[in-house]
Amino acid sequence: MTATLLVSVIGLLIVAWLSSCAEAALAVITGFRAEEAQRNGRRGAERLALVAADPARYLNLALLLRVAGEMAAAVLVAYALLQEFDEVWQALAAAFGVMLLLSFVAVGVSPRTIGRQHPLNTVTAASYVLIPLARVLGPLIQALIILGNALTPGKGFRRGPFASEAELRAMVDLAERESLIEDEERRMVHSVFELGDTLVREVMVPRTDLVSLDRHKTLRQGLSLALRSGFSRIPVTGESDDDIVGIVYLKDLARKVHISREAESELVETVMRPAAFVPDTKNAGDLLREMQRSRTHVAVVIDEYGGTAGLVTIEDILEEIVGEITDEYDVELPPVESVGDGAYRVTSRLDLGQLGQLYGLRLEDEDVETVGGLLAKALGRVPIAGAVAEVDVSAEQGGTGLSALRLTAESPAGRRNRIDRVLVEPVRLE
Repeated sequence: MTATLLVSVIGLLIVAWLSSCAEAALAVITGFRAEEAQRNGRRGAERLALVAADPARYLNLALLLRVAGEMAAAVLVAYALLQEFDEVWQALAAAFGVMLLLSFVAVGVSPRTIGRQHPLNTVTAASYVLIPLARVLGPLIQALIILGNALTPGKGFRRGPFASEAELRAMVDLAERESLIEDEERRMVHSVFELGDTLVREVMVPRTDLVSLDRHKTLRQGLSLALRSGFSRIPVTGESDDDIVGIVYLKDLARKVHISREAESELVETVMRPAAFVPDTKNAGDLLREMQRSRTHVAVVIDEYGGTAGLVTIEDILEEIVGEITDEYDVELPPVESVGDGAYRVTSRLDLGQLGQLYGLRLEDEDVETVGGLLAKALGRVPIAGAVAEVDVSAEQGGTGLSALRLTAESPAGRRNRIDRVLVEPVRLE
């Protein structure tokens, strides 16, 4: 190999190495870290913020430069070795081995490690090259992405598949496997992604489960209802339960009565606050941000016909991320409680497999995984207190002598007033 070819190969590998560094760093850089660098007065933070604001564009460019450098180096190595070996296959085999080693070590492992360990420094340095190149090669990259999408079955990614949500999810899973984060933290991050696809009607408390107060009730009656129900915010109804005209707060009731005992006879409509209304098809993540901006903790959910579908609170949405939120008034019950004669009182979140173990059955369902879900599917609607359904298990009974399991929804409990306990009774073969 001549000195010119050797220098050219080394130069191309350096380009590929630097591009791989930038590619790895861009995959983990975030807008938050770029903003933090600006606040700290970091040198080059403005360029860093510019790259972080559109990572897909520069990630695609870094990928193109890495591939171009590797391919060009491979061609030059193959050309040089063809002159050194008598047999073509020997030259090609040697070129393959050399480039495999160089690509894996010099372009694969080393630069990616550096990029992930020092993302801020790497992206800041790379921005001096990537930003001007993006202006020149931007149309070419977009054309290549369009070509790639045309050859890909199904719907492609308009800006390329190199900075997708799926990759971020995979990175979170990898971090959990490497013990960098806990399993609960991994679940929480996934829940944040899923919140973007969650509708308000999936997290709301349905109208049938609401505790409401007539607008013509007195403050004393309202205060009594709030204390008995345990709710600090109660919807106020007008002509019917479907007509919500406002929200009354426990603190407002207590303040008015504390100031003047004679105020107990006044109507709750004198202290109720205006209600916020949202459609049941609204995105839960968008609603959370709106409620934060307006400092609103509760909103009335309206269905497509303009009727009241339910009530949603900011806690309901947060629970989709962090899980069930309980307070000192919530009593934690055992997941399974025997009540005699083969009957059990179980939590609505009990896994179907665990329920099946209680009766020696193999319970499986393609659509649901919990007892509450099984009850809702058998009923064809959201279960309310007292709802009863029988689930046929004759095909799975295997000598247990059971034909069905009778599921009964018990009284709602907890802050969200959901069906929390289900009574399971065996129905035996006659």
